[in-house]
Amino acid sequence: MAYPDALLVEGELVVAHKHPHWKMLVVPVLVLLLVVGVCSYLAALVREQPWAPWAWLGLAGLGLALVGWLTIAPFVRWRTTHFVVTTRRVLVREGLLSRQGMDIPMGRINSVRFRHTVLERILGSGTLVIESASDEPIEFDDIPGVEKVHAMLYNEVADDDDS
Repeated sequence: MAYPDALLVEGELVVAHKHPHWKMLVVPVLVLLLVVGVCSYLAALVREQPWAPWAWLGLAGLGLALVGWLTIAPFVRWRTTHFVVTTRRVLVREGLLSRQGMDIPMGRINSVRFRHTVLERILGSGTLVIESASDEPIEFDDIPGVEKVHAMLYNEVADDDDS
């Protein structure tokens, strides 16, 4: 059973399952390239020194710590964040070890809207805003294909209203 399928109740179908937009990974990839480049350069600078093996160990440790914190952790966060629209609700799940989530039943959604900047339009992402019976609208940033998700969600809400 795939991830959101385990959360579904009988008769519920997945309409859309998204991770945040890939643009969230641009900075972590650039950090990875920068860390590898700087560490390699510094390792080459000290290669003739008698203490070079200790410097290499220090550079490797520092490089691995930076890559783990600034590249691997954001990738895991991206990979373990799920935005799911089903025929009955909207589910959001985040986290690997410590998980948190939110479910919004279709019947409680009052309106759905989206917004995106010029850059987000070029990249094909945006912010989805769901107004439900709660006090404040709930915003979901970096949704890939936000206009299509908006249309699907609106269609599901309209179908739920007809039922």
